[in-house]
Amino acid sequence: MTRGHDAPPPPVPGRRRTRRGAAALALAVALLGGGLAACGKAAQVRDGEPGQAVARDGNAIGLLLPGSTDRWEKYDRPLLEKRIDELCPECTVRSASAQQEVTIQRQQIDAMITQGVRVLVLSAVDGRSVASSVEKARDAGIDVVAYDRLAEGPISGYVSFDGEEVGRLQARALLDALGDEAPDSRIVMMNGDPADPNSGWFKEGALSVLDGRVQIAKSYDTIEWRPTNAHLNTAGAIAALGADGVDGVYAANDGLASGVIAALKAARIHPLPPVTGQDAELAAIQRIVAGEQYMTVYKPFREEADAAARMAVALARGQTLDGIAASTVTSGDDSGGPGTRTHGIPAVLLTPVPVTADTIRDTVVADGLHTVDEICTPEYASACEKAGLTDTE
Repeated sequence: MTRGHDAPPPPVPGRRRTRRGAAALALAVALLGGGLAACGKAAQVRDGEPGQAVARDGNAIGLLLPGSTDRWEKYDRPLLEKRIDELCPECTVRSASAQQEVTIQRQQIDAMITQGVRVLVLSAVDGRSVASSVEKARDAGIDVVAYDRLAEGPISGYVSFDGEEVGRLQARALLDALGDEAPDSRIVMMNGDPADPNSGWFKEGALSVLDGRVQIAKSYDTIEWRPTNAHLNTAGAIAALGADGVDGVYAANDGLASGVIAALKAARIHPLPPVTGQDAELAAIQRIVAGEQYMTVYKPFREEADAAARMAVALARGQTLDGIAASTVTSGDDSGGPGTRTHGIPAVLLTPVPVTADTIRDTVVADGLHTVDEICTPEYASACEKAGLTDTE
């Protein structure tokens, strides 16, 4: 998928929360008080006198991730930090997690601006809500690379996977699982957070395959990508359609799939209908081995982190992204506010990979994402043996 200069982004309706109690506020205070983790050499940062611009350290790169789940902390953060260090040994990386809080992420951006970073690699909790913060960063002379999720505002570069292709892969797998019964099958669509532009792309790609080929009985936008919300939505779908009325579920990612499957089990639905996923989380791979989840989509995080690191280092050195980005995307809208449409954002859109029980060894195991030992714990030993996944090497 290549979105040209004039291609409109998917709509991003919905609401976001700005606080989640004392724990979140305490975390924000800690981060603003210097809790942002600094990796590598200490950055030479000067706060400046009141009313004066903060001096920028050309070797300081900020890394702001949306949450602390396995994906972000086990893969993205260490991969990004390692690759930036390889490309730029003199660079310092300051990293922080927003714990899925928009307010915290805005405060973290403010802190990065104050600390004088030159580039921000930002995976937004809510792409629209951080638009004004992205604008503030740009005004302070900071380039922002949107990572995995396209934020609004004056973004300098974007790295992610082809979102529409992710949806198409999920939808094709669901149709394959339903087989000849697909035209008479009723499915539930458990889409992602409507405030995340990626959700719109996944949904758009899935519908391009599913429309006219299956009956979409219920469709939900899952606020905050929360498995608990997916569980509640699925329970509602079962109540409306009946225990025999759900023949398959399009779940936009593995977290939602976990909530969907828990609700199906709670309703004593057996056998479980095919359920899709995304991110190739270890728990999802184990569910696939056990026959509870039909498939997931693997997005090689190493390639994504490499492209983002190359963008960040190039921008820190005052270079263009011409040799890195192969396409462009458009973000924002025409409202005239901080999220006003930004055309021609240099982008790297990588190719996702479908994973089923038959391809686990050749995909996530071969790439080192998960080992056979990690997947085939005692609980899954028998299922692994049946799937031919037992490590005999």
